[in-house]
Amino acid sequence: MSKANELFSLKGRTALVTGASSGMGRHFVKTLADAGARVVCAARRKDEIEVVAAEIRAAGGDAVAVAVDIGSTASVTAAFDEAEKVYGSIDLLVNNAGQIVFVPFPDISDDQWENLMNVNLTGCMRMSREFSKRLIAKGKPGSIVNITSITGQQTKPYLSIYGTAKAALIQFTKQLAIDLLPHGIRANSIAPGYFRTAMVDWYFDSPEGKLEVDNLPAKRVGKLEELDGPLLLLASDAGSYLNGVILPVDYGHVVRISFT
Repeated sequence: MSKANELFSLKGRTALVTGASSGMGRHFVKTLADAGARVVCAARRKDEIEVVAAEIRAAGGDAVAVAVDIGSTASVTAAFDEAEKVYGSIDLLVNNAGQIVFVPFPDISDDQWENLMNVNLTGCMRMSREFSKRLIAKGKPGSIVNITSITGQQTKPYLSIYGTAKAALIQFTKQLAIDLLPHGIRANSIAPGYFRTAMVDWYFDSPEGKLEVDNLPAKRVGKLEELDGPLLLLASDAGSYLNGVILPVDYGHVVRISFT
């Protein structure tokens, strides 16, 4: 193995990915497994993540499925307990689980606001807190990768809750980076642009969505495999001097003068 490949290798590491049952999370666990990591596929639906873990094992990887509700501190603690029974310490946490709702600001309900904030922000805090507490107790280093969004850096109509939560998660990532620095735990973020997942497919298939895609700098949405390099960079020793980084993966979408 070349020195470059060794830097990006995750052999001997254990990664836990939330929201692993579909979309980006499902892709991420397979990418990390391909890089040599043992992976913990975490999501609310145990039956769905069992399928993902089985697919990884069938391809020669090492994976387990662990049910977790990131909205519950007790569930988060139990999930780490279960994962550690199998693999010992978790070295890498990818906070990927999230939800989105398109709603005009005056029509936002309290339940919508509280639910999205709980999943997209507070849930990441719960996972990061449990992850870091355990590593600090063992005196071990680690890495956190938060999946944010370019909508946390710019604005888009009807995304007041989602955009605000992602903006807060960006700041939370920076706070984690400085607070956990003395313990050797890095915290960084990937801020994806537009990618097709089950959560937003309907939008990209709509006339409005197709028009917006035509106006993107790349004239297309991203491919999930185009997130592999950024993920492995932030997760592995190749990114050992990266801490507090917010990395947009959007082909220049967020840096345009106009967001539309």
